Amino acid sequence: MKRIRKVPFILPFGILFTGIIANLVNEEASQAVIMKMNNWVVGEFGWLLSISSVLFVLTCAVAYFSPLGHVRIGGENATPLLSKLNWFSITLCTTIAVGLLFWSTAEPIYHVYSPPESLGITPNTDEARKFAFSTMFLHWSFTPYAIYTIPALVFALSFYNLKKEKSIGGFLSPLFGRFTQGIWGQLIDAIALFAVITGIASGLGQGLLTLAGGLNRFVGVGTSPLVLAIIAALIIATVVVSAVSGLMKGIRILSDLNVKFFIGLAVFVIVVGPTGYSLSAGVDGFGDYTTNFFQKSFFTGELGDDEWPKWWTNFYWAQWLTWAPVSALFLGHIARGYTVRQFILTVMVFPALFSISWMTIFGGMSMYFDEMSGGAVKQILDENGVEGIIYYIFDQLPFSGIITFAFLIITFVSFVTAADSSTEAIAALCLKSDSEENETMASTSKTSFWLKVMIAGTIGFVAWSMTSFAGITGVKILANLGMLPSLLIVLGSMFTLWLMIARCTQATRPTTQDLQVCMSSNDEPDNSLFNKAPTTNMQLQPSATIER
Repeated sequence: MKRIRKVPFILPFGILFTGIIANLVNEEASQAVIMKMNNWVVGEFGWLLSISSVLFVLTCAVAYFSPLGHVRIGGENATPLLSKLNWFSITLCTTIAVGLLFWSTAEPIYHVYSPPESLGITPNTDEARKFAFSTMFLHWSFTPYAIYTIPALVFALSFYNLKKEKSIGGFLSPLFGRFTQGIWGQLIDAIALFAVITGIASGLGQGLLTLAGGLNRFVGVGTSPLVLAIIAALIIATVVVSAVSGLMKGIRILSDLNVKFFIGLAVFVIVVGPTGYSLSAGVDGFGDYTTNFFQKSFFTGELGDDEWPKWWTNFYWAQWLTWAPVSALFLGHIARGYTVRQFILTVMVFPALFSISWMTIFGGMSMYFDEMSGGAVKQILDENGVEGIIYYIFDQLPFSGIITFAFLIITFVSFVTAADSSTEAIAALCLKSDSEENETMASTSKTSFWLKVMIAGTIGFVAWSMTSFAGITGVKILANLGMLPSLLIVLGSMFTLWLMIARCTQATRPTTQDLQVCMSSNDEPDNSLFNKAPTTNMQLQPSATIER
């Protein structure tokens, strides 16, 4: 307890526990307040989400092709912590893998039968199916991974190359200077922790519904609050066991296992499923996505009084944003030894391409069976909810029992992996470091067992209470509530990255010391971004590797 940072620890958990107690005392009034807060967030800031989502993608593209892309995270002689394959596996499984499993077969059915009214698309037509594919690609590919990439890259460069402290305030300090230190830095960390806890709880809610649907398929237990509570307890227990085992043992092993399951299941579906239909429809949808990327990204529905963007696109941006600031600490930590360009490829481009492939295979299969059966998948959605669709789809394939069991394992391990990495980062932010220069997340896992138990238990309880009493609506509300503070943090990260890009424009292949010289501002806020003369000494020796 002596190592606890009081503001980041007490403030977010105090707010959550207050909400939990209020929900227990007067559930109806509590839910009404939460709904009003949700409506205010999605109603007033949808325009900012739309603009920001496009800026994030464009910023990543500019960073990749800029001279900053040559900078190696950790210095010119830094050695990687992970192989490229392990790095990709961990990145994929600790970001949106749970969502891929939950929404890949359900989301296209929603869009086919309930497209935005203001766009004039006739439901259950080929036009609606093309819209469904292109919308899934928008929600699950380059934009969400850009949201993760920007703060993670800024943290990696700030922590390893600029030697800033291991905190969210630390990686914003190149932009805001000393305003991110002391109590202000702790407040920034506290806000980010509240956001990410709501985001993880939202993701866990998706996992609970998916696993409950699978168990109901096998043993008919239903999806009662008791069943959801038992599943949540098993997930949280596994998260704690994995978290305390450390990065190299827990997360790496689980991620490798999960990616193999992902690939194996996808290959099986390609072999036995309606692959021709899925690929053809997917190509049509991808063409629509690339052609109308800006139009789809900027669609707010305000002019047509259309609520669709608020409950779909805004929900997804909110979901990714709530995870992004704290996930950045983890994703940036494991990126040592690779260049900025390699970072953008591994954290943004390759996972986005994997997501597009996954959505094409499973989303196409869902639409195919619905179309061939005259709406049977839609009927399952109406009668059994989102969690019932994937298991109905598997029933149409050979070896359905084996496939369903494997899918349950994938779902379980996916969330454990994602929550594991976030639990590591949350615990690190809640603790004072004996030495900021030498402490790693792996060492944190050995010294904060009870802190991780409390973090995981709180997240599990919040997810269970919202999912049990509000269903999929509760999942979406959780994501929306943590969106606004996270959006401000990720926007700050984006401006910091622009600052780094601008300062490195004079070097063809800038080194770590070039970046340090260009970014040096005596920890004061920089008010002369475009007036400060860039360094002209491009022959400085590379900085020594920071041993972690």
